[in-house]
Amino acid sequence: MMYGYHWDLSSPLAFAISILPIIGIGLIVTIKATLLGFVVALVLGLALALLRRSRVRPIVWPTAVIIEFIRDTPLLVQLYFLYFVLPKYGIVLPAFLTGALALGVQYSAYTSEVYRAGLDAIGRGQWEASTALNLRRRRIYRDVVIPQAIPRIVPALGNYLVSMMKDTPILSTITVVEMLDLAKVIGDRTFRYLVPLSMVGVIFLLLTLICTAGIRWLEAALPKTGIPMR
Repeated sequence: MMYGYHWDLSSPLAFAISILPIIGIGLIVTIKATLLGFVVALVLGLALALLRRSRVRPIVWPTAVIIEFIRDTPLLVQLYFLYFVLPKYGIVLPAFLTGALALGVQYSAYTSEVYRAGLDAIGRGQWEASTALNLRRRRIYRDVVIPQAIPRIVPALGNYLVSMMKDTPILSTITVVEMLDLAKVIGDRTFRYLVPLSMVGVIFLLLTLICTAGIRWLEAALPKTGIPMR
């Protein structure tokens, strides 16, 4: 990947400009891993939250154990398990997909608690009114409860999006070449670490500010009484 690139070492600014295209390649990987992992976390987290609220006790307790296990074990352990252990049983995934799934699974345990708090915040009267209308439990969730819960949990979900993005450098441990890993490689080859690492730090800061602004805009744009699901 690094062959064919010419780095201008005459000044810090020139050096920064010359390595910007390489850092940009890592930036794309970082954004893709964050978005894919966040989608997995949103979907799996909602599924775990709904299973934990099930009326069937044999479903509730195993789900609670799974959530606690995922939340209480390090991301790196889960990442290594998916990348090194699953192939022993015939499940081989590309490094990038493995990393994104590991991020999604790890953060699904956190988002499930966010979902659960949002669902619990819906007044009991909503459930009683929906039941009086003879609505099925699935439809109550879809049309009544979840649309009202989403505006309440957007800030918390947004915080986990930012945290997930800042955890993407750990994917370099399974050969996913992301932004920070490329900056380290550049430093190893030029013996100039300050500029590439500073650039990565500034980019992460800008991404965080952009995400924060987007979350605040979304929070203000969503109707407080809930959003239509169809």
